[in-house]
Amino acid sequence: MNPLMKHLREVTEDSVRVTLTLFKILIPAIVIVRLLELIGAADFLADTLSAPIEWLGLPAIAGIVWATTLLTNIYAGLIVLFTYSQAWTLEQITLMGILMLGAHNLIVEIAITYRGGCRLMPMILIRIGGALGLAICMHWVYQDMPSMQQPVSFDFAPEIGDISWSSWIKAQLEMLFWTVVVIFGLVAVLRIAKVTGVERAIEYLLRPILKLIGIKREALPMSLIGMTLGLAYGGGLLIREAERGTISGRDIFASFALLGLCHSLIEDTLLIALTGAELHGILWARLAFALIIIALLTRLLPLISDQTFYRFFMRNQE
Repeated sequence: MNPLMKHLREVTEDSVRVTLTLFKILIPAIVIVRLLELIGAADFLADTLSAPIEWLGLPAIAGIVWATTLLTNIYAGLIVLFTYSQAWTLEQITLMGILMLGAHNLIVEIAITYRGGCRLMPMILIRIGGALGLAICMHWVYQDMPSMQQPVSFDFAPEIGDISWSSWIKAQLEMLFWTVVVIFGLVAVLRIAKVTGVERAIEYLLRPILKLIGIKREALPMSLIGMTLGLAYGGGLLIREAERGTISGRDIFASFALLGLCHSLIEDTLLIALTGAELHGILWARLAFALIIIALLTRLLPLISDQTFYRFFMRNQE
């Protein structure tokens, strides 16, 4: 068989496999999210979050903003944020952005990590605990900075679209279609990078960082994709590698933990930047925090016995 046709066939087969795996996760999850929206689950969750929200010095409305973001996505959270005429300081809106970036769309994204073999509770704790941990750290830094106490004004507000079932179904079908397109493109790019030696060059350039944070080179391409484009894409590819057995359970867990703390650095960061939040909080501090936490995690995981690790952290045996 022609080498080009062989690569094309393998890319297509891999893309279909990854897409079907993601669809089995995404479709039930987005239906559950829709039902939770309809029964007002965000209001209940907002009450639960009131204590940390108050401790961070955020307005009460921040609870419903973050709760909406946790159940749905950042865009939905921004709609709630812009709907209320609440005055925000630069510190408050930056902390709000950190919380939204650190933990959002949890039902869908935690379902992806679960399919990859990770247990639910550790991943939920990493997401929510990581978001709160970074927000607390930045609150300590910002509270004595006069420049961060200045009021902010919103120059952008997303439109509230049609919320009917037909509109929702159309939006989800569009999302699933573009998921197929992006997955095919990513699998093709990864194959080209491997064949041409670009993957090896990237691994060589990032070797010092990989050594620092403890992420194995086999997980590097998927981790980079997840960090830049989103957890669903990087997670889908990680699931593929987990099923192939090419990455160990500890490395799978560490990679998903990294993506949980720091993913979609481009799109999500730009969305939150529209609120006027400071870039050093929503991007650089977020990235540094994630790398530090993962560096600690990858040094602690080897100290845990296999029995304990697979009982509390991972479902799949290596």
